[in-house]
Amino acid sequence: MQQMDGTADTPELQQLYADFEAGNLSPLWTQRDDLMPFTPSPKAVPHVWQWRTLYELARRSGDLVPVGRGGERRAIGLANPGLPGTAYATPTLWCAIQYLGGHETAPEHRHSQNAFRFVVEGEGVWTVVNGDPVAMRRGDLLLTPGWNYHGHHNDTAAPMAWIDGLDVPFSHYADVGFFEFGSERVTDEASPPISRSERLWAHPGLRPLSGLDDQTSSPLAAYRWEFTDRALTEQLRLEDEGHPATVEQGHAAIRYVNPTTGGDVMPTIRCEFHRLRAGAETPARHEVGSAVWQVFEGDGTVVLGDTEHKVTTGDLFAVPSWVPWSLHADSQFDLFRFTDGPIIDRLHFTRTFVPGRRNEDLP
Repeated sequence: MQQMDGTADTPELQQLYADFEAGNLSPLWTQRDDLMPFTPSPKAVPHVWQWRTLYELARRSGDLVPVGRGGERRAIGLANPGLPGTAYATPTLWCAIQYLGGHETAPEHRHSQNAFRFVVEGEGVWTVVNGDPVAMRRGDLLLTPGWNYHGHHNDTAAPMAWIDGLDVPFSHYADVGFFEFGSERVTDEASPPISRSERLWAHPGLRPLSGLDDQTSSPLAAYRWEFTDRALTEQLRLEDEGHPATVEQGHAAIRYVNPTTGGDVMPTIRCEFHRLRAGAETPARHEVGSAVWQVFEGDGTVVLGDTEHKVTTGDLFAVPSWVPWSLHADSQFDLFRFTDGPIIDRLHFTRTFVPGRRNEDLP
């Protein structure tokens, strides 16, 4: 009898493998395909979560589950079916819908993991980051870099929901996590229309001389929708005028950046926003690294692998590493995306492949 590696199955060979197991050893020749596949073969699978389902479950949780010290947050993680036993959207990214009822407060804490919030609808909640109250409104990206104290308070009688994105899976795998409780409420319950960080940093092309040192994460706590919307609108207008401005025909996109470096907003998470004209579509592409998308507004189709999914406002979908994806817009199609791009880039694993194109270094 022959083994898969061509060696004869002898008593001596059987004893060798038994001794491997007893010594907590594993020979490479029996697992090469698993350890070194010809292309990435993620356990995570492409998956779509519908916003209407998520929101209804969050609303019911709001009626039944208190928010406060202990559980800390009424957040419901998106669990990828290919990663059973976890609440991970992808092997490196965590995503959840968080729900805060009227006049509720989520107490302050801090952790090593980097985090952000993105608001697809509603307003009335302030997230307090290191004592700075930051208004949360539709279309805003709010940052909570690692080890910053943060809590949330709802100034209205109406509930509000948003998505949280964190690098929890990566941090857990690398064993870098720390956690610490903060104030039982929040350190500043004011509700100003603009945060102190925005007053200092949210002036395009201008940098305060008091902040000339580069920072690992962006010091700007909020990236406001009006600026994102304006940037995307102008890209498409320039395209109409015949100027190069979009990444593809009918496809405008921006990347949120750290104003002190011009790089990503946080060291482990990349955030982008994409807008497709009605009728526009992107070619299928493979990318190393994983991503989570949320439809901010509009209707369209996302193709994940060989499967088409109709998606609409609020819906989320996960794209594991090297799974081909493409978008088609039925109406103007606005989408927020976050990825593990900074990790992939820094480790020099970046690779993109678009069938039919020679250039693999695409955005």
